[in-house]
Amino acid sequence: MPTPASPELLARLRAGMAETVRALQEEICAALERADGAARFAADPWERPGGGGGESRVLQDGAVLEKAGVNVSEVHGELPDALARKVQGEGGAFTAAGLSVVVHPASPMAPTAHMNVRLLSRGGGAWFGGGADLTPYYLFEEDCRHFHAVLREACERHAPGSYARHKRAADAYFYLRHRGEHRGVGGIFYEDAGDDLERELAFAGEMGRAFLRAYLPILERRRATPFGEAERRWQEIRRGRYVEFNLVWDRGTVFGLETSGRTESILMSLPPRVRWVYDHRPAPGSREAALLDVLRAPREWA
Repeated sequence: MPTPASPELLARLRAGMAETVRALQEEICAALERADGAARFAADPWERPGGGGGESRVLQDGAVLEKAGVNVSEVHGELPDALARKVQGEGGAFTAAGLSVVVHPASPMAPTAHMNVRLLSRGGGAWFGGGADLTPYYLFEEDCRHFHAVLREACERHAPGSYARHKRAADAYFYLRHRGEHRGVGGIFYEDAGDDLERELAFAGEMGRAFLRAYLPILERRRATPFGEAERRWQEIRRGRYVEFNLVWDRGTVFGLETSGRTESILMSLPPRVRWVYDHRPAPGSREAALLDVLRAPREWA
């Protein structure tokens, strides 16, 4: 259940979260532009009918990044009845503020990555949530270990013992039940961890900075790794699984669409080039099959 919070505390949390996500948006966009070296983010402010708005920033067709989105939103209003039954808390009024980041590199040797943090309040209570995960197309174990090690360090500094719990939650959440596969090699996922709310606000900021430390070294390692059309085709097939997860299972997508969020901003997470091949099965013993082995049986990376 949401942690009870006084009106004064809720006001501080909302102001603090708004400041946090705006600062992270600036920092992450600048870092990704430096990593790409050519393209720039386009800013697209928007308003939500019923209350609030946000700003989407999207980079497309870069030298390294085929598409990246770094979105902030600060919305409020009344929950639709159907959604109110799914969201914890009481009453119809809600507020939500968050940051969502998705990076789709052009090279199939570099993994897709995602991170988000959010604050929701309803009925005099509030809670934080968030997560980050890595979606490789080809398995480089050192990349998986690095990504998880950085997230583990951030979690353990915030709350000792929390990484293992958040890692298990990510393995459970980023799972395509209809495929029997995980979206990638996981990361962390948390929702209403029950910690002190002001400490949770501080952790939201740390999550954004940890994401850059976790992902950018991997992107730098893989950006120039050679590949051909066969690898590009496999990347597009696996991107289809990414789309399936976001449209079928992702709670953030459902929440955004059902609260009249901006559709273009909600769906910015989808990759630009995707394919679905009927009953595709990689050759036994191939690098593609090795990836599927891990996606079907998650490992402990940190």
